Amino acid sequence: MAGDSQAPFHILLVEDEPVIRELVRSMLSDGTVEVVCAATGLEGLKLARSHPFQLILMDVVLPQLDGISVCRILKSDPATAEVPLYMLTAKAKRSDMESATQAGADGYIHKPFRGAELMALVERLREAGPKPEQP
Repeated sequence: MAGDSQAPFHILLVEDEPVIRELVRSMLSDGTVEVVCAATGLEGLKLARSHPFQLILMDVVLPQLDGISVCRILKSDPATAEVPLYMLTAKAKRSDMESATQAGADGYIHKPFRGAELMALVERLREAGPKPEQP
């Protein structure tokens, strides 16, 4: 509900399942939120490094490079380390969550997720505003 002239809130969704990609994109894209999708871990890594995002949603099980590895790489890179990164996955064991946390993930959203949960996360991050630092 941003009626001001602020730039869109950019989200990177890294998810190999087309149905989930489309569901999240249609749920969150509203003119003030733009969702860019990647189907593989490698594609997600390249996009995260080449475009500024305010949020990254990452599946754990991905082709080419798994989400935990992508998370670890992005969180160790000063250019992307401050971008909130949430794992969006059906892997719900305590060990899975600990692996994500150790890799630097800021949060963990279980599939099947509720749309309200994702929308609340986006709204909370938007209200927090952009980080003051610029490269």
